[in-house]
Amino acid sequence: MEFQSTFSLTTAALFLLTPVVFLLIIKSRRQKPHHHQLPPSPPRLPLIGHVHHLIGKLPHHALTALSQKYGPVLHLRLGQVPAVIISSPAAAREVLKSQDPACADRPDSIGTNIMWYDQADLAFSPYGEHWRQMRRICVLELLSARNVRSFGLLRRHEVDRLVDTLRLSAGRLFDLTTAVFAVTSATTCRAAFGKVVRGREALIKMMREAVTMTGGLELADLFPSSKLLNVLCWNRYRLLRMRRRLDRILDVIVKEHRLKKSGEFGGEDIVDVLIRMQENRELQIPITNHNIKAIIFDMFSAGTETTSTTIDWAMAELMRNPAVMEKAQAEIRAAVKGKTSVQEGDSEALRYLKLVIKETLRLHPPIPLLPRACREECKVDGYSIPVKAKVVINAWAMARDPKYWDRPEIFWPERFEGSSADFAGSELQYIPFGAGRRACPGIGFGLATVELTLVQLLYHFNWKMPVGTSVDMAEGDGVAVGRKNGLFVVPTPYDNSIAI
Repeated sequence: MEFQSTFSLTTAALFLLTPVVFLLIIKSRRQKPHHHQLPPSPPRLPLIGHVHHLIGKLPHHALTALSQKYGPVLHLRLGQVPAVIISSPAAAREVLKSQDPACADRPDSIGTNIMWYDQADLAFSPYGEHWRQMRRICVLELLSARNVRSFGLLRRHEVDRLVDTLRLSAGRLFDLTTAVFAVTSATTCRAAFGKVVRGREALIKMMREAVTMTGGLELADLFPSSKLLNVLCWNRYRLLRMRRRLDRILDVIVKEHRLKKSGEFGGEDIVDVLIRMQENRELQIPITNHNIKAIIFDMFSAGTETTSTTIDWAMAELMRNPAVMEKAQAEIRAAVKGKTSVQEGDSEALRYLKLVIKETLRLHPPIPLLPRACREECKVDGYSIPVKAKVVINAWAMARDPKYWDRPEIFWPERFEGSSADFAGSELQYIPFGAGRRACPGIGFGLATVELTLVQLLYHFNWKMPVGTSVDMAEGDGVAVGRKNGLFVVPTPYDNSIAI
């Protein structure tokens, strides 16, 4: 979500469109508020509301600062759109569990409408029968434990290729961030499509651009009642061009699967499963081609971006904390000792590595702001949440709140020893994959890739930073918040080093 650039473009457009601005101001003044117990709210400006509070900071940082000043349940106005920001576990429990059906929708945006086929997917789909059906298909068919295991050979093959590339780069500066992203995108491609498709680079480019524009801060998103501003929203036309390019790539993929052209290893991939479900004609709501394309774009986006981001943050934290890295490497090398290669099952016994991954996801949740939308007016922490309000759970803020975490800014995997916090959201101060009905269904698929990649990187190589440099931990823009700059490191093969 690029607040700085979006706000600048929106402001410029609004002031150029003075008559439209005037009409919107009159309309907003005529709208009488009927919610008498809205949460606390910072000062706002006419027309744009609270957007100016978000300028110059990353969204999760800006919202955390506002919540610290005005309270853990905060009301904002983004143009015409009401938003409620949740930054405490108690309030998050009400939204994600107690009031889950009432707050189980997704916010609407031109980005999700255009690039995800009118929200025909799972991630952005409105709550209802379609969403429930697609969720069942994802949990029982696409991302079941059996299917995740069946993709093990694909994961292993891609990670082995990375290890081979690193051996050739031994002793030299290596861009680990780019290499890890290539591994996760290729793995996701092969699991979803049966092979690394010809248009993968174009898919990656469109995915990154599209996800950036799903934050709800485009001109048409801020003023949904204005048909004129919707027409004048430049990014709408940019998204439509991207959608046409996306169609060309995905239509070919679906057509090839209908012609029974199998993937590299045979068996069913995710597109095969969706086509089989479409053709069995037993579903309550038939699956359309738009559903298939939206779901596989979902899978590619989530399976690539969030997984690679987690691996990259984990390696960056390990580089900054050599004692933690040495402990993780000692555990891995002891578990693998005497074997000719590292197997995917070896990660099951790696207790400390799992703590490292948990701590990485606490400090750096892949999606720091979890978006919901209110389907019916409800109460949270005693405050009214208006119908159709955006409800944003600040997972990043809760995972760093000193009320719930000892030394929250420190990377300390041992904090999870004996802890009941898990990836399923049992503890609401720790929800890296969300919680409730709309928790991420791809946890197993993503963690399998994260674990195998880290095991291979830490087993086969020792790592150091180039002389005179340190790890840059600056965060980048986007819905999935990764590191701003690449992680450039020097690998040394473990085979040529002193054994731990």
